[in-house]
Amino acid sequence: MNLSLSDLAPPLRWTPPGQIAPIVEEPKLPAAWWQALPLDRACDIAGVQAVAGRLAELAAACWGHLPLGDILPLLRFSDPAEAERTPESLGKDVVQKLFAGVFERLLEPAPAAVPALRPDRPLPEVIDAVFTGLDERQLAIARDRLYAAQRATLDELAQRFSVTRERIRQIERDLRDHVESWLGGAEAAPLVAHVTWLRGRLGSAAPADDLAAAVPWHRAELRTLGIPAWRFVRTLLTGYEQADGWLVAGGADDLREKTRQLFADAPRPMAEAVTMVAQLGVREDVAERWILAVPHLRVLDQHVVPWPRSINDKAEAVLAVAGRPLSPEEIQERIGEDYSLVGIRNQLTSDERFRRVDRNKYGLSRWGGDEYLGIREMIVREIERAGGEASVSTIVTNLTSRYDVSESSVRAYSGGPGFERTQRGWIRVAGTSPAGESGPYQPRKDVSETRRSFRSRDGRWWHRVDVNAEHLRGSGSPLPTGFAAYLGMAPGGQLTASTPSGDVVISWHNQPTMGSIRNVLADFKAAEGDHVFLTVSDGGELLTRYLPAAPVAMPPLNRALYLIGYTAPVASELEGLRLIGARIGLPETATREEVLARLRERGDRDILGFLGG
Repeated sequence: MNLSLSDLAPPLRWTPPGQIAPIVEEPKLPAAWWQALPLDRACDIAGVQAVAGRLAELAAACWGHLPLGDILPLLRFSDPAEAERTPESLGKDVVQKLFAGVFERLLEPAPAAVPALRPDRPLPEVIDAVFTGLDERQLAIARDRLYAAQRATLDELAQRFSVTRERIRQIERDLRDHVESWLGGAEAAPLVAHVTWLRGRLGSAAPADDLAAAVPWHRAELRTLGIPAWRFVRTLLTGYEQADGWLVAGGADDLREKTRQLFADAPRPMAEAVTMVAQLGVREDVAERWILAVPHLRVLDQHVVPWPRSINDKAEAVLAVAGRPLSPEEIQERIGEDYSLVGIRNQLTSDERFRRVDRNKYGLSRWGGDEYLGIREMIVREIERAGGEASVSTIVTNLTSRYDVSESSVRAYSGGPGFERTQRGWIRVAGTSPAGESGPYQPRKDVSETRRSFRSRDGRWWHRVDVNAEHLRGSGSPLPTGFAAYLGMAPGGQLTASTPSGDVVISWHNQPTMGSIRNVLADFKAAEGDHVFLTVSDGGELLTRYLPAAPVAMPPLNRALYLIGYTAPVASELEGLRLIGARIGLPETATREEVLARLRERGDRDILGFLGG
């Protein structure tokens, strides 16, 4: 015998040597004996039980999840039932006993009565021998059902040969037994050895086409059945599942999940990822193709990243691979899927994992660094850092050197509402002195008492705009003072909110007024009667949520909830009132009358009408 242990146990070939050696080293045998020494020689020196024990220890330590038939394929022929069990389920002692049984049978001298084999005989001829002498019906069942690409049904074959379904089933069962019996004989030994080699060649996952291309004779036609030889060989690869163009040992779903878990923590460079996947038994030459075939994994810039359904998670993966801040446009391009730029901007702004680090750049919060807050807020921060007042030139130099803002913009904001000159020509926040800051403007009505203003679960307040013809024409529109004050504004002030389609200016002269939002409405293809909920982020971005006009047939309670931006179904009116109360700033314990009373005070008569108030 000239077969080493690694020839008989394919996982020995794809497991890193550093994992094998500490477990399999045997004092009586040379280094790497499992590759360098024939099995019969190793067993003569150390004993069958010692060799089987070393392999069993390795199986328990490294391959506990694999079927025993994948670890020692010959076991599938000697003990098919136990071959489907795993080392984890059987324990080391039982596994050692099974492995030793295979080795002992393999090392038994051949009986004298067995004729000499023809080692030069082509394997297709060896396979043909098992079907020689079968009658027409048996050959048809083998060709059209057992080994066919499109399997004929029992009914089709029964009708063709004018027998019952049960008779076809019996012939099929007899054929399987005939092949199994033949595989256990000496004549099939070259084919069994080839299948063992083939398992090592395929590994734990291989493209299905690799089977036909593994050796030239796989494509040769079997004379007896008229089918390519690889179709018959495929039936001998027990334990392999064919799924989505792959042959996978032990189940495709299980191997996919193990592959996904390798990359759950962080992106990995492709070279490192290939090595990691190879530890699962996937050959390195097909490892990258396997990674690309696993759902929820993606290759970005030669890095393997987890790729879940959430746009937030995808944006995080893109930034982690890039290793630097990116614009929303760059993130959208790298994600490469049908996500709107507006949606990506909103998620980057609202998710704490991301930090705006420049006018149009976002990074990961864990990277640290100052957050970009908008030009006005950045000027305020520079003044605070300088101790309450600073020169405009210093502010311009600091901001233009760190951020993508122009000098003219910084100077325009510095001279606008919200700042005032000191005696030496520097600027400070309006209403403050070097000794301290003034309090914020207090409106007559708080935002919780302001019509069409609603609080989301994260504590942010939104204002509902009911789209009309003036909005669509590009006219400005008034904002309630309570909501404007919530945005940090005061009489005489101005706030510029950025959107992907242009800035929206909110100014406060006689009353707060919002400039045209026509471009925003155009992005949503909004029409009269639709609703847009909007607010301004801490970073100065206009955040929006669009809802088309409610269907006329919608029940009144759901219509009321729709007007606060809630679209999910509710189980009862009590639950609906609780949701409305929370959105207008009331505690969960508020009664129905307290909710209706607050709506009356606010002036939300449209919502009251649907609640029968």
